Amino acid sequence: MKKTTQYQLSFMMFLEFFIWGGWFVTLGTFMGNNLNATGAETGMAYSTQSWGAIIAPFIIGLIADRFFNAEKILGVLHLIGAVLMYQMSQSTEFETFYPYILGYMIAYMPTLALVNSVSFNQMNDPAKQFPFIRVWGTIGWILAGLAISYVFNWDPNPEIEGDKGLLQNTFLMVSVVSLVLGLFSFFLPKTPPSVSKDEKVTIKDILGLDALKLLKDRNFLVFFVSSVLICIPLAFYYQNTNLFLSEIGVENPTGKMTLGQASEVGFMLLLPFFFKKYGFKKTILFGMLAWAIRYILFAYGNSGDLFFMLVIGIALHGICYDFFFVSGQIYTDSKAGDKVKSAAQGLITLATYGVGMLVGFWVAGQIVDKNKLLDGSHSWQDVWLFPALFAIGVFIFFAVLFKNEKVEYKA
Repeated sequence: MKKTTQYQLSFMMFLEFFIWGGWFVTLGTFMGNNLNATGAETGMAYSTQSWGAIIAPFIIGLIADRFFNAEKILGVLHLIGAVLMYQMSQSTEFETFYPYILGYMIAYMPTLALVNSVSFNQMNDPAKQFPFIRVWGTIGWILAGLAISYVFNWDPNPEIEGDKGLLQNTFLMVSVVSLVLGLFSFFLPKTPPSVSKDEKVTIKDILGLDALKLLKDRNFLVFFVSSVLICIPLAFYYQNTNLFLSEIGVENPTGKMTLGQASEVGFMLLLPFFFKKYGFKKTILFGMLAWAIRYILFAYGNSGDLFFMLVIGIALHGICYDFFFVSGQIYTDSKAGDKVKSAAQGLITLATYGVGMLVGFWVAGQIVDKNKLLDGSHSWQDVWLFPALFAIGVFIFFAVLFKNEKVEYKA
């Protein structure tokens, strides 16, 4: 791969995740402060990610893979996203905001697969080359959060009572970056359709339903159910953490939350060690246990003497995500034969980011509403103890029912 191509792909990946991290983290705080949204309404807004994940395979399978170059579809979707992001920045009520965010996530979620397609199409050794491209996405997410907190100071100021911050500006920022990536995409290396437009593609192929036969394997069924269930506590983190930190008086919460993405990189490097030393079952159990520990730390930490508990809870994101979801992707790849490898990964993605997260965001919204106090604040200890106990339940379910088996890690 040429150096110029590597730089193009790295910049593409940087912008792709700068866009996502530039508004998704602060969405809960914005909706509570600026739109006076309930927990249920905030859950509806976050669940648009799941609807986007459910619809994305149809856009990729029926359009991008058959009729148009991937980079052109990527450009068009980000240009549409730029317009919708601008409209979101102008919204002052949930009723007008929701249609824009739903449309945006339907446009954005397919781009996650498209940037990978564009990248892999240029690589002769993806296993070696892709990590050096993908890491720029994590850097983009981190820098978006740091910019919001430390460059633009858009987070609410806890020292000023009732301060709502300037989080509506995050949508304007992302609108501009989406415009840049939309235009830049048309200059990316050509990635022609991978399937002939005359070739028959069924809904079964698009949704990866051929991989359903893997559920006949008891271990894979236990893993599959656990993957869906663990998305419920995962949703609590994405939906509520920024609002929680802002409400209890933590300064620059968006910037501090980037520690979670930084830890992803570090724990990813430790994953081969854990796989070889402890095996798949124990590694994934470490990930599940980390969810419970994180939420217990959130429940009993504060912005004063116990602030270190919040920092540890955020830093555990690397274990929570890498040890469960990345390990799960490796396990799925090992269980699927060559014919259904892609279908199996698609099925897991649909089940987790689609169905699992959809349920998780709804549950998180309901729990937050039930723990809202008369003054508008929340009983956060009760909010966080629910996903902690739920994660422990999933931990026990997996530990008891999953029979240990050897899974090869291919670094």
